[in-house]
Formats: sequence, structure tokens, C-alpha cells
Amino acid sequence: MSEIKTAPDMEALEKLRAAQERIRKQIRTVVIGQDDVVEQLLVSILAGGHCILEGVPGLAKTLLVSTLAKSLSLEFGRIQFTPDLMPADITGTDVIYEDRQTGSREFKFIEGPIFTNLLLADEINRTPPKTQAALLQGMQERNISAGTKHYELPSPFFVLATQNPIEQEGTYPLPEAQLDRFLMKIIVEYPTRNEERLIYKTVTGDDQVEPEATLTGAEVLELQHLVRRVPISDFLVDYTMDLIRATRRDSEDAPDFINRWVLWGAGPRGGQSLILAAKARAALYGRPEVIVEDLQTVAKAVLRHRIVLSYNAESEGQTADTVVEKLIEETPLHQSEAGKDGQFERILKS
Repeated sequence: MSEIKTAPDMEALEKLRAAQERIRKQIRTVVIGQDDVVEQLLVSILAGGHCILEGVPGLAKTLLVSTLAKSLSLEFGRIQFTPDLMPADITGTDVIYEDRQTGSREFKFIEGPIFTNLLLADEINRTPPKTQAALLQGMQERNISAGTKHYELPSPFFVLATQNPIEQEGTYPLPEAQLDRFLMKIIVEYPTRNEERLIYKTVTGDDQVEPEATLTGAEVLELQHLVRRVPISDFLVDYTMDLIRATRRDSEDAPDFINRWVLWGAGPRGGQSLILAAKARAALYGRPEVIVEDLQTVAKAVLRHRIVLSYNAESEGQTADTVVEKLIEETPLHQSEAGKDGQFERILKS
């Protein structure tokens, strides 16, 4: 992968496709199943975004993230969020340093666990908003503040935050404005029967496999730039805009079921995230441009935490995922001017 800097885009895309297959193979040696979750994590990292992992305890979320970090040669850090965690426990703090030879004293900044490449924020909703905000500043600005100084975080830098959906007592749910900073919200499901049987046989044995590094941090940065160069047609930009605007209640673009089920819809950042995630997925599969399938496949993970449902929706058994599914079904694919040269047919192909 080191030659990716000078490789043509098509060659670089093929190298990325081959690399993601090797990464999946390495992860499968440690984590059984969860192929969709792995794909969404790779999409998030290549798009340069952070994501939330939501699932019940015991689904190997921590193991999955640490294995992914090893496969990408990224420094891995973990913070267990608790109600008594303070902002300085995340960012670091100034301490008094004394020079024993001269006796002079000065403040020296000691870096906190946020100074890493891939940070697992375990149970982020278990700590108060003040501490959450310390992490969220680093996510957005890629730097942190300590006293009057700013410190740049390592690059690349990703936050993968976990939430437990079944224990809500004593938690501090992230506000919608802070949830919007996450590119994706990934749901970790229970394994299938065959996967669970294999887990019992494998994990309880004595043979433990260590994943091998597949990419370096520098190559991950190069691939992020490659993803942003993946083209998307005006036709699909309009389709993305139609989807996003249709999530907004009382908008002229909103269908009737949105006015009934949704209190607040996605903003422009949701559209930007949807396009970036679709570009990353297209690049993962070695495609030179985004197709409709890419947008529709990542739509749930990108939009589920950006839609606030009404009481009517909850009483009717609707979820953010079912709302997104219905939006995709009812949002038409208009053949725009771009379709005159055959582009309409081409971008529909998988």
C-alpha cells in the first residue's frame, strides 16, 4: 500500500478493495460474525468520521474495535466512562514540574488518553455533560484545550463510542446536537445460531490468534483523501438532498408519514455525512463512482441518530430505521439532465 500516493485512482481503488478484504480476514480470526458492523466501521474510518456502537453487553464491541486498530496499525486507547469522570481525566492536565538541578518550577502538560489514534469511549452516556463535552471538542476540532493552551491530537484520530441500550438508569443521554457530530450510529446485533456456536467453541479454547497489521496510519490518511476524490453525480446529490429534506416535519418536501411520526429531521450535516459514507463504501468495493446502492445501504446508520420521533411514531411501533426504510421506498429517483448521457442507468447498477 505504500505506493498508493503515486498510483492512479483506479489502481488505488483496487488496492483499497484488496486491503479491506485482508482487514476483514484478520478481524475474522479474532471476532466471529458482525460482517456488517465491520463494513460500517471501515466506512466511518475511511470517511474520517466518528461513530457510536450500540449493543447489549457481551457482543465483543471492545474486542472488535481493538482488533480493528491492530489491523490498521493504529494506536488504541480506551476510556471507561463513569459518573465521577472529570474532563481532565480525558484531555490531560498541567502539573508542576521541578528541575532538581536548578530548583526552578514550571507547569508541564501531561497528555490524557484522548491522545491516541483510535479511542474507544466505553458507555459514553454514563458520564455528565461537562465530561462528554471535553471529548466532543476533540472530535470536532481535532484539538483540546488545557488552561490557555491548545494541543493538537494525533492524526488520524477517531472516536468509537459505545452505548448500552438496556440500562438507562443513571445515564446522561447525548443531546441531539452532540449526536449529530457522529458520522454513524452502528447497531451491534446478537450473533446467529451458527456464529454463537462457533464463538463458544473458539473463545473457550487455548488457541488465541493475534491480528496482523494490514495498513499504516499514514496509508489510512492517504485513503481518506482518496475517498473524497470519488465522484458523485449531480443526480445522486439531488437524490441525497431529497432524502434529507424529506425527513423534516412541515417541510414542503416531507411526506404525510413524516409529519405524523417525526419531530425533528436531519440537517445539512446529515446530507454531507450520507455522501461521504457512500463515497467510502464505493471506494471499499473498488468502484470509481457512487451508485444508488451505496447511499441506500448507509442511510440507516447515518440518519437513525439524526431523526427525533414523535409519540405517535412510538405508539405505532415505528423506529428511526423503519422511517428511513419508508423514506427510501417513497423517495423517487428522478431522471435528471445527467441521465441523458447514460449516467442514470450506470449509477443504478450495483
